Amino acid sequence: MKELIYLDNAATTKTRPEVVDAMLPYFTEYYGNASAVYDFGAKSKEAMTQARETIGKALNTDAGNIYFTAGGSESDNWALKGVAEAYQDKGRHIITTKIEHHAILHTCEYLEKRGYEITYLDVDETGTVSPEAVEAAIREDTILISVMFANNEIGTIEPIAQIGEIAHAHGILFHTDAVQAFGQVPIDVEAMHIDMLSASGHKLNGPKGIGFLYIRKGVKIRSFVHGGAQEKKRRAGTENIPGIVGLGKAVEIAVATMDERMKKESELRDYLIDRVMAEVPYTRCNGSREHRLPNNANFCFRFIEGESLLIMLDMKGICGSSGSACTSGSLDPSHVLLAIGLPHEIAHGSLRLTLSHETTKEQIDKTVDAIKEIVARLRSMSPLYEDFIKTQK
Repeated sequence: MKELIYLDNAATTKTRPEVVDAMLPYFTEYYGNASAVYDFGAKSKEAMTQARETIGKALNTDAGNIYFTAGGSESDNWALKGVAEAYQDKGRHIITTKIEHHAILHTCEYLEKRGYEITYLDVDETGTVSPEAVEAAIREDTILISVMFANNEIGTIEPIAQIGEIAHAHGILFHTDAVQAFGQVPIDVEAMHIDMLSASGHKLNGPKGIGFLYIRKGVKIRSFVHGGAQEKKRRAGTENIPGIVGLGKAVEIAVATMDERMKKESELRDYLIDRVMAEVPYTRCNGSREHRLPNNANFCFRFIEGESLLIMLDMKGICGSSGSACTSGSLDPSHVLLAIGLPHEIAHGSLRLTLSHETTKEQIDKTVDAIKEIVARLRSMSPLYEDFIKTQK
């Protein structure tokens, strides 16, 4: 069996063995309902409390501000819909960006159909939104600003602290989708003036089906799931204790290893980008080189289709992506790449490679060698490339 080179960690990550070990007892040994009054259930509640404290500490906030959900999409939906409903008497205007994850964009579309107005801000060619543009978009009836911490496709980290400061200066709530950033880079919700933050376990070597929404104390937000009294009556449903325990363990490890991982992944990322840009002509690196997630590299190769490149990489045992995993079935080019100004024909030739703590330099070298070979082969079959080359002579 050929070696698997997994470079799609923005889509999902391998659950760490330590995380699985921490979860297992809560399936078969400590399986009591955390809402029960007897001691057996209290063991589950204690484990949940510990995980909440671990996450709160990672964000520099009180554990009571952490609310468990089924993942990032639910957290995003809850933040936007819950605030929109709670503050509708104050206003019905929300500010976001054109490069948000579809969990935000589709929720905004849902709200627009119900009488809310959404301002979708442009970004520059690196995918960065201007804090000045955010401030200029604020109106008397603005109730929420939602800007992702880091883009899931091109890796650009947004000026979150500046945007948070602007929001608070105007008395407006600030939410950030930090699904790609939490556990990868330091986040301090107090210093960055963040009122709500979404995160997901499976993006940081934790289990799937678990996430959380940080809600600053004092923020009015309507309940998203109605039923029992779980999560302070804000999110009903029997708690996913194994998932919560796994998320807590994953966060604990992520925080403890963050400095080391950031250094290693940043160096490998830059090595990958530098090799591709030097050795594959007519290629563009997308996103900010300076303000970028440590593990993200995103390219556009002219005169080829990204899907063909992915299939041929897969045949060599290399896993990559042409954009967000949530839209991988779509034939449309990435909305993010279009938003940073790329024409359709170039946006179609995209490749996202996202590293992990297990990625090696040898794997990067094999991947770049494969990309060179495949891109050359695909271009050799392209009439457009042939015509282009003739014009260069």
